Amino acid sequence: MTASQLINPVTLFQPTTRATRSCLANVVSIARRELRDALRSRWLLLYTLAFAALGLGVSYASAASVGGAGMAGFGRTTAGLINLVLLIVPLMALIAGAGSIAGDRERGMLAFLLAQPISRSELLLGKFVGLALALTTSIAFGFAVCAGVLAWQQSGDVTSSGSALKVGGLLLLVALTLLLAWSMLSVGILLSTLARRANVANGTAIFTWLALVIATDLGLMAATMTFKLSIERLFALALINPLQVFKMWSLGAVDASLDVLGPAGLYGQQTYGSSLTWVFGGVFLVWILLPLALAIVVFRRSSIS
Repeated sequence: MTASQLINPVTLFQPTTRATRSCLANVVSIARRELRDALRSRWLLLYTLAFAALGLGVSYASAASVGGAGMAGFGRTTAGLINLVLLIVPLMALIAGAGSIAGDRERGMLAFLLAQPISRSELLLGKFVGLALALTTSIAFGFAVCAGVLAWQQSGDVTSSGSALKVGGLLLLVALTLLLAWSMLSVGILLSTLARRANVANGTAIFTWLALVIATDLGLMAATMTFKLSIERLFALALINPLQVFKMWSLGAVDASLDVLGPAGLYGQQTYGSSLTWVFGGVFLVWILLPLALAIVVFRRSSIS
C-alpha cells in the first residue's frame, strides 16, 4: 500500500472542523446582533435602573427595620434582595425571551434571517446566548451599583472576615440570580416559538410569571393545607418551581440553614446534606436545557410566517 492510499486524518476530519467553525460563527453572529439590539432597547435600561433603585431601597428598608441609619450591611441586604430578585428577574427574562422569535416573525425579520446560510438551531442558540449576555450585563450592573454604594457607606473595616463573608454571600446571590434569569429566558424562548404573535407570547410570559410567583409560597401553602401533603411531596413540589429552588438555595447560603422555609427545607437539608447544592444545581440545569431543547424542536417544525 502506497502512501497516497493511506487515509490522512487531517483530511478526514477537515469537513467536520469546518462545519463546527461555521456553526459557531453563525451562533456568535446572531448573539452579537441580539446583544447589540438588547443594549440599545429601552426595556433593558428600564429594568436595570428599576432593579438598581429598588435594590438600594431594600438596603434602606433593611436598616430602618433594625432602627439603624443609612445603608444596611452586606449580609442583611443580601437577604432583602432575594424577594426583589424573585419578582423582577423572572419577569425580565421571560419578556426578553418571549419577544425573540415571535417579534421577528411579526416584523418579517425571521424570514430574512432564515434566508441566510444559517440553520434554525443556530439562530435559536444565537438568540439565547445574546439575550443571556444582555441579562447578565443588566443584572451585574444592578448589583454592582448596589454593592458599590454599600461599600461606600459601610462602617468599620470592610476587610474583616465578617465583611468578607457578607461580600461572598452577595456574590453567590449574583450567581444564583444569573441561573434563575437564564432558566426563565429559556422558558420565554420556548413560549416565543409556540406563539404566532408577539403580544400573545408576552401575555403568556406574564401569565407564566404570575403562576410561578404565586406557586412559590401561596401555592405550596394551599396545597399542603388542602391535600395534607407529606414533607417528601412538599419538598418535591418545591423542586419543580425554579423560583422556589432559587429561594431555598439563596436563603440556605445566606443563613447557613433552611429552617426559615419550614419542614420542607429541614427535610431537604437532613436528607441530602451537603449534596443538596448539587440537587439545586441539577434542577436549574434542567430548567435551562430542557425548554431550550424543546424550543429547538418546535422551531424546526414551525412555519416562518
